[in-house]
Amino acid sequence: MAEVVRTCLLVHGAWQGAWCWEQVVPRLEAAGVKTVTVDNPSVARAPSDLHADADNVMNALDEIRGPVTLVGHSYGGAVITDAGVHDRVERLVYLTAFALDIGESAMVNDLKGGEETNVGDAIGFDGDLAIVRSERAAELFFHDCEPWVAAEAVARLKPMSIPALAGIPRSIAWRRKPSSYIVCTDDHMVPVALQQSNAARTDETFELPTSHSPFLSRPDALAELLIELNSR
Repeated sequence: MAEVVRTCLLVHGAWQGAWCWEQVVPRLEAAGVKTVTVDNPSVARAPSDLHADADNVMNALDEIRGPVTLVGHSYGGAVITDAGVHDRVERLVYLTAFALDIGESAMVNDLKGGEETNVGDAIGFDGDLAIVRSERAAELFFHDCEPWVAAEAVARLKPMSIPALAGIPRSIAWRRKPSSYIVCTDDHMVPVALQQSNAARTDETFELPTSHSPFLSRPDALAELLIELNSR
């Protein structure tokens, strides 16, 4: 009987792209974990919405043979909450992410702990687009990265669709599938208390002592944890 190989599908957050996983993918694949990434339309072809992002992930899932661990970072948690009901998905992993419930969005929800965020001060608006001010981006996303890594990442950020941030998931996958949450304890973007409120909705919680972007600051530690979760 052929061995069943589970694929790890990685979904990025707001303002970023599949590029953010570039340090993690080779580490996963070196450990024998087949890995797929996507670019969310809400960034790649903004303005778009949450449902377009989720449909994009579902299309990727359609092309994968075998079971999938679906990983969502930050806003990407909203995406996997919607798309994670796909039959291929066996496990959800929320990485400092939004595990939304019925009627909630990343912008408006019943989650506690977000009162301390100052993200609004660092974002500008242009019609239906939200733009992170470049002078604040490193502080919010990449403060524990090497300076050159942070500078390159800031330069790759793109405008994010506001309709996507306000989007409400059509399905709540964490109510149907096993789920894990990774709290990043030095995150300047999503307060730890807010992460913990999200994590309370999942089955188990892990911690990494990192910023909002462990895939750039601690790719070895993140990859090791994802390998463990993907093997379950």
